[in-house]
Amino acid sequence: MALRAAVKRWLPGSVVDGLAQARRRAGWLRRPLPPLEPFPQVRPAAARLLIGPTNSAGQGWAWARAAERADADVAAACFAIRRNSYGFADDYGVPVPVYAHPRWQQAHERYVLGTFTHAVVESMRPLFGSRHARDAGGDVAVLTEGGLRVALLFHGSDLRLPSRHAEREPWSPFRIQDDLTERLEEQARRHAAFATAFAGGDGGGGLVLVSTPDLFDDLPGATWLPVVVDPDRWQAPPSPGRSRPVVVHAPSNSRLKGTEIVEAAMAELSAKGVLEYRRLDGVPHDRMPAALAAADIVVDQLTIGLYGVGACEAMAAGRTVVSYVGDTVRARVRERTGLDVPIVEATPDDLADVVAALAADPDTAGERAARGPGFVRAVHDGTISGTVLDDWLRRTSR
Repeated sequence: MALRAAVKRWLPGSVVDGLAQARRRAGWLRRPLPPLEPFPQVRPAAARLLIGPTNSAGQGWAWARAAERADADVAAACFAIRRNSYGFADDYGVPVPVYAHPRWQQAHERYVLGTFTHAVVESMRPLFGSRHARDAGGDVAVLTEGGLRVALLFHGSDLRLPSRHAEREPWSPFRIQDDLTERLEEQARRHAAFATAFAGGDGGGGLVLVSTPDLFDDLPGATWLPVVVDPDRWQAPPSPGRSRPVVVHAPSNSRLKGTEIVEAAMAELSAKGVLEYRRLDGVPHDRMPAALAAADIVVDQLTIGLYGVGACEAMAAGRTVVSYVGDTVRARVRERTGLDVPIVEATPDDLADVVAALAADPDTAGERAARGPGFVRAVHDGTISGTVLDDWLRRTSR
């Protein structure tokens, strides 16, 4: 132990990190690699696109399908690190122990370099595990040197700078200075620095995509790749307009959604007999359409200032969605699409009043709900996203 401490004290940090990584890899190499499914065959096409590895809310898979629908000469695949049991679709994936195994990492690198022409790397997570670096910086270099064209894609907390958000948003969850805020601050600064350099390279730079318009505050030069939902999958009969509506909230991240505020407000209204409140926790993705169909009002989030996949699914189901979207995001969507986001605006200060008013006026609630499916079909059915990806694939195909 004394010798190890001395080594750490006198050797450069990069050398110590390299030795530690080598020791970890040696340990992994001694572990047996579990039987693996073969990597999927990708049909011949002018552009062969890989998206991964986070597949957040199933969006990697949805964007891959959107790219294929936009151009018959595109073949796309979504690769995912399979971390949870929500059951989002992907084209292939592995659990974390396999993702961390050096033999799989080497095999996956050979497969990707020999199969695809383009790659969209999500959230700066490496496609090849820790083979080249702890983030995707090393992978991006390997992919580029191997002849692939690379784009970066960010979903939210991977790029959103907590300190900037706390200055801008009065209800920001990042006004709490704790380990999570510090960790996200460091990560966002690192990712933004890499993305800025990546976008400013020779030949016009690389493409950087963001899935929600609020992220333009953190990377103004990024391109919006709207989240995608299948409107037909979420279509539901109209809400019956109950005098005591069913209100649901699905806290995928309780802190970022403002779940404590939602539950306090809904508990108050439920106690008064205004509504019935249901919290949707851990519902598998294939059961969510039925859960939304059984609701009248969906409260999404109250602290960030955006709308994402969950809100789009609820709008596609024709449910009244209540959330804190914010004027800036609404203006950005209107500027790019000509459409208004049909989400009822609410904040932590007025959520109870907003939901109570909707419960008392089912006609107004129904009118707002009826606008949701059309908005989703126009903006989030994959047509716009497919065009964004196809423009990049055509521009960069050899």
